[in-house]
Amino acid sequence: MTEREIRQVLHLTGVMPSRQLGQNFLTDANTARGIVDHLDLQPEDTVVEVGPGTGALTGHVVGRVKKVILVEFDSRLAAALREKFSHRTDIEVVHQDAVEFDLRSLFAHRPVKFIGNLPYASGGAIMKNFLSVPHPFDRAVIMLQKEVIDRLSASPGQSDYGLLSLRIQSAWHVETVMEVPPEVFYPIPQVDSSVAVLLPRADLPAFDRRLFDELLRRGFGQRRKQLHKLLPRCDDWPTLVAKLGKPATVRAEELNLQQWLTLTHHFDDHPLKEIPQKGSELFDVVDENDRVVGQSTRAEIHASNTLHRAVHIFVFNKRRDLLLQLRSRWKDNHPSVWDSSAAGHVDAGEDYLTCAVRELKEELGVEKEELVEIGKISPCKTTGWEFVTLYAVEYQGPLRFPCSEIDAIQWFPMLEIEKWLQNRPSDFASGFIECWKLFQETRLPS
Repeated sequence: MTEREIRQVLHLTGVMPSRQLGQNFLTDANTARGIVDHLDLQPEDTVVEVGPGTGALTGHVVGRVKKVILVEFDSRLAAALREKFSHRTDIEVVHQDAVEFDLRSLFAHRPVKFIGNLPYASGGAIMKNFLSVPHPFDRAVIMLQKEVIDRLSASPGQSDYGLLSLRIQSAWHVETVMEVPPEVFYPIPQVDSSVAVLLPRADLPAFDRRLFDELLRRGFGQRRKQLHKLLPRCDDWPTLVAKLGKPATVRAEELNLQQWLTLTHHFDDHPLKEIPQKGSELFDVVDENDRVVGQSTRAEIHASNTLHRAVHIFVFNKRRDLLLQLRSRWKDNHPSVWDSSAAGHVDAGEDYLTCAVRELKEELGVEKEELVEIGKISPCKTTGWEFVTLYAVEYQGPLRFPCSEIDAIQWFPMLEIEKWLQNRPSDFASGFIECWKLFQETRLPS
């Protein structure tokens, strides 16, 4: 869109660009096209655009993908976008503050990509909402003031390097791809802008993201102080930092991402922080009537498809949302897919309920002994030749999970899960799908 066209839209909608809302509208079509090209659009994509404004970027997306979702804070601009695209069924306009947008409905629409000319005033909060793990995006293209984009990709030793750099880089590969001068906006901002492409990263070791963020906040809270004075007590601090190749007087800004992850692993006191799966674990072997006929190791059972036992637990909150876990990419079966709230094999000599109580505590830190049995599933290929007993429990308290087994957890409304399963069953562990079918068949009254 040209500046003249944008001025006309703003005039007709009665919008006076607000500095407080960070409303600076892109007026150069070539720049808009270049930004969108970095999305690498494919016909099956869903694209979420935050802050579409008058539709300068949107116009280069529409018609090239399966669906476009526009999230616009200004009610007048949202109404204008609805009218402009009223003849299209592949465009949804959402009038909402992007900071409060609920991402959970997007998982059913994957593959999903994110794009936004983010308002300067609230860009950080929008990134936190949309780009924090877990998220549904395969790719993100964002435009912000240059100093913020520089912070996202900064390295130790650079003045821009800090808390935001590490938070983003722990989830995304960041590449600055364009610099955008003030002259291509209306009104003209007082700062330069940049565009960055973000790609989800899967090249890092397992780590506790909650603990990682807590350590970062401590370390950068008083960034001129020596790090050992800000972090939890560590009796072998000199030895620890020596492994990092740093002196004991090191400060937060001197450590790179990998070194921060090493610190996080050191301070992680979860008993299962190491990869807990062992091929030597001993399970009961059962016959077709679920009677114990012997014992064998995990490795032997999985190699031979021998019948054995497992439990799944569905954890619900008071709103009847179901907690799902994103399985670690280090799991031997079904890595990097979504699964039941908690699940696990029944150990040799253990009964189903005892196993369920143990798994609930080990995987989520939940101590509950009164679980509701939903039903049983006979062994088949999709359960991994397991007899599965499904339990349910309501829980509202804090949760803590081992990063070696679980990448992330998230509460989902059951209707969203149903849509998601219909659209993308491959996003889920096959055992969970069987449990979901059983739960729907025997569903308890709400």
